[in-house]
Amino acid sequence: MIPMKQPAVPLSLFHTRGVIEAGCDEAGRGCLAGPVYAAAVILPPDFTHPLLNDSKKLTEKQREVLRPVIEENALAWGVGIVTAEEIDRINILRASILAMHRALESLAVQPEHIIVDGNRFTAYKDIPFTTIVKGDAKFASIAAASILAKTHRDSAMMHLAEQYPQYGWEINKGYPTAAHRAAIAAHGPSPFHRTTFRLLK
Repeated sequence: MIPMKQPAVPLSLFHTRGVIEAGCDEAGRGCLAGPVYAAAVILPPDFTHPLLNDSKKLTEKQREVLRPVIEENALAWGVGIVTAEEIDRINILRASILAMHRALESLAVQPEHIIVDGNRFTAYKDIPFTTIVKGDAKFASIAAASILAKTHRDSAMMHLAEQYPQYGWEINKGYPTAAHRAAIAAHGPSPFHRTTFRLLK
């Protein structure tokens, strides 16, 4: 049974009322391997779910419960991916923003306002945007985007782990754990490692 726990402070549905608003967030920015993922989500004005929260505050099972709920009920959603090779070429900040732009580009509905988790973003087309520090714990659409970005990326890393089992990506998802660094030291980096990152201490 999945525990139903409401956020301590209820999430706001909108930052700017009366417009079509998309929430954006990314996953995998601090990883040593794999792509960075981002998602953009436009929720209906009456959307609610007792589990919806910042993805980092949810268990893996809770995120997997929410993923189909969000995908089936959102007015539009999209996922953007930037590869490790691209990250090495343009840097992780630009890659994270590019992933968000790609997620926005894939939306079936064009938003009239964009809200982004964090404090850095580059304008997408000519659409107004607002950056919000810890926005995934404040706004439902950003929380939904954080869940889609995280679950889609985790699925991709599980698939890559089948090809490169020595790195334990099915457990660490590419993050810089001690075991992951030890595996890099023992086996060297894979083609999916970010060579501009500090892979070894």
